[in-house]
Amino acid sequence: MDAALPRYEDAIRRVAVLRAATADDVRAMARLAIERAVEAGGYFFMQGDKADYLYILTAGRAKLCTISPDGEQVNLRTLVPLQLFGALGAIRPGASYPACAQALQDSTSLAIGSEAFREVLEQRPHLSFGLMRLMTGYIQEMQERYGELATKPVDQRIGLALLRLAAQSGSRDVGSGITLPFSQQDLAEMAGTTLYTVSRCLSDWQKRGIIHTGRGRVTLVSPHELVRIAEDLAD
Repeated sequence: MDAALPRYEDAIRRVAVLRAATADDVRAMARLAIERAVEAGGYFFMQGDKADYLYILTAGRAKLCTISPDGEQVNLRTLVPLQLFGALGAIRPGASYPACAQALQDSTSLAIGSEAFREVLEQRPHLSFGLMRLMTGYIQEMQERYGELATKPVDQRIGLALLRLAAQSGSRDVGSGITLPFSQQDLAEMAGTTLYTVSRCLSDWQKRGIIHTGRGRVTLVSPHELVRIAEDLAD
């Protein structure tokens, strides 16, 4: 554990919502952390489990998703390294996870017990503001997405989902656009539609040179054109 502390501290120091942490704060959190690895397709936690830990993704890629009673999965948010997730138990004692956290690739994370982290927050209240901003951002995003599902045409929802993914986890390749490592099924879950509809829409946009699709990825060749299309659809 002691040998791993510098690595844990480095990861915690780079988490955006913990940017207010001092060196002593980072050290205190690192001493509470344990490392957890999850293979692609596995889960860090399931919807309804007791929220005993919060996590910081350190490698790989994961998603927060909900599963309806009939087994339908909805992708709520995609997680990339150095993002914190599953923190509800640190804010509300006895809470359960409202969603699943599934690894999309072989992934590793730092896990910190919710009760122990709550004690850190009580002793160092300045750290709470970052978590408040995180929770507020999630709530705002969910409100926007529910509004889209209720009012936007499906083509526009797909375009908005692509733009949201690009902002969250896209990687820019010089000369080729923004690459999103997502399958069409992932995109269908985010847009609240079917795989067939996503395939039809992406095929049309590829013919128009706006995107390029490949196995398990979508590249935004002309993101500005995608933004224009979304705005036109909104009109």
